Amino acid sequence: MLLGLGGLLLVAIIGLLIYAFVVPRPVDTTDPGIFLQDGATVNYCELPKLDGTGSTADEIPKAYTPGCGYTRTPMPVLAACTEPLAKGVVDMRGLWQSESGDHLERIEQCGNRVVVTAFKIIHDFRVDGTLKNGARDVGAVCNNFNTAIHFDNGEMVFRLFDLFDTVNRRMRGDEMVFALFNGTEIPTKRICLYPTADSGKRS
Repeated sequence: MLLGLGGLLLVAIIGLLIYAFVVPRPVDTTDPGIFLQDGATVNYCELPKLDGTGSTADEIPKAYTPGCGYTRTPMPVLAACTEPLAKGVVDMRGLWQSESGDHLERIEQCGNRVVVTAFKIIHDFRVDGTLKNGARDVGAVCNNFNTAIHFDNGEMVFRLFDLFDTVNRRMRGDEMVFALFNGTEIPTKRICLYPTADSGKRS
């Protein structure tokens, strides 16, 4: 029985490695215009009004991380989107930084779509709890990954392969709290501008 379980585990590990490093990535539909200017120069305290007067989430092409990571902060992906947030979606829009400065991320939202830009990676997804519309992109070690994301009692929950929770984000007063699966919490504060002119290379 132990040998059988060990064999299944080995097959699962091999399957994940093949998925992570061999399976082709999705067709890149990113608007190349977001890389023509430096997104680190934008004031992220001036958020778009979600009043329905502009583009919808469906009208803006899905963005993907170029290669294994961008070299300059892209311009906001959803800048033209004014679709009101979907029911149950908490407004987490803005540029967020931890007290230590080690964690810096940008969150864009409209409708049920979210774009998280951080650590040289762009995650563009819908918070509908499906893998099909989840974050299907490149990971920290240039690996493929697929995560389903949904809101649960105000928390934006990320489920790797829709099997187990990995991270979540939630608002706590004027803070956005980034929490890891092991219970570690990283409180972040809203800032308007990237800290330095070269922050786009490190974010």
